[in-house]
Amino acid sequence: SPRRFCLHPELSEDLVGTHPPGAHSLVAVSVGYFLEDFVDMLCNQKLHQSWELLFHHSVVIICFGIAVLLHQYVGFALVALLVEINSIFLHLRQILLMANLVHTTCYRLNSIINLGTYVVFRIATLAWMTRWLFLNRENVPPATYAVGTVGMAIMTPMNIILFYRLLRSDFFK
Repeated sequence: SPRRFCLHPELSEDLVGTHPPGAHSLVAVSVGYFLEDFVDMLCNQKLHQSWELLFHHSVVIICFGIAVLLHQYVGFALVALLVEINSIFLHLRQILLMANLVHTTCYRLNSIINLGTYVVFRIATLAWMTRWLFLNRENVPPATYAVGTVGMAIMTPMNIILFYRLLRSDFFK
């Protein structure tokens, strides 16, 4: 979180070996959450409805799992968790849709906040992470660099496509 960078400026220098107290636990709990959500989707949703999210969760579980097991890249995973701030508004959007409240001020306001947080916490964060990975390629072992690059190559287009769908659905009906 941004507060962590203020309280722990060493994170801006070293996202590989440095992480503040509690960060490793946060990333480990996040792996547990993504695993639980993955299993829940497998058991309770049709595959054609959830394959994109299952794929997303698989990438996150692998990348965060590596950080947890190696006690490295925890700072990088912490930055990746900024993306989840937008999930609050994505989930609220789904709840409002299920409650048939699409034509309400609450839905409209959430749509605007959702798009704003999407740009700031998803697109900008993923762009920053991709840039960091590229700029630090000499300092990252080839296998880890490969996992990170593949992860970014999967997550970035997925998030751009979802952004387009949100724009089309909520603003260009």
